[in-house]
Amino acid sequence: MTQNTLKFGILVIGDEILAGRRLDRHFAGIGEQLRERGLEIAWLRILPDDPDYLVAELKRSMSEPYPVFSCGGIGATPDDHTRACAAKAAGVPLQPHPEAVAIIEAKFGAEAYPTRIRMADLPVGSELIPNPYNQVPGFSIRQHYFLPGFPDMAHPMAAWVLDQRYVSQQGGKMMQRAVWVKGVTETALIALMEDLTQRFPQQKLFSLPRLGETRRVELGYRGGAEINEPFNALVQGLREGGFDFEIESTVDKV
Repeated sequence: MTQNTLKFGILVIGDEILAGRRLDRHFAGIGEQLRERGLEIAWLRILPDDPDYLVAELKRSMSEPYPVFSCGGIGATPDDHTRACAAKAAGVPLQPHPEAVAIIEAKFGAEAYPTRIRMADLPVGSELIPNPYNQVPGFSIRQHYFLPGFPDMAHPMAAWVLDQRYVSQQGGKMMQRAVWVKGVTETALIALMEDLTQRFPQQKLFSLPRLGETRRVELGYRGGAEINEPFNALVQGLREGGFDFEIESTVDKV
């Protein structure tokens, strides 16, 4: 991928993930949506339901250049700290958002009070993210997009954000072009990898060894059409070096 590809951070918030009671699905689900649009994941962080820790991490991510999807902790229960922590990290008060109040009242009527209405308490300056699943909105502030922890809600909301806010930065689908180099370890390929990295610094070469009785290394590039030139150079280098290798089929949406 080129250095100009827009990258996103992903925060997954919840003690249940760290305790192993639930498996994270946001890395795969949101990651697929990004790759379908020619975008990329910069990093993934899994955080506890700890207010001090959340404020520190949100301050850090708000100081970085990446837009961020944050999943979890925006409900109305006592262990949902994300809304308050986002406000503190952004340096703004937490107060009822009039549009969010109206949506929650329309959805739940009298049952919105006294607890569900807390989900309308958002950092001042927040913009709402529509929720097609149950209408209770997420919110955004400082290029951070705060979504529910439930993937069935969060992933359609993330798609809305990408298609409303980042259309101009989207490109074609990502693809992978790679080879399996047989009977070697990565050490035997380092000189070739270093040469390719110097010749094509804008594209990121990956190397994945496969353990087992038969040694082999998967070597290649991920990106758009721009990876064809460095991949062809990789194949040429392997042929000139006398390596035994097999070219993989091109794979989309990797």
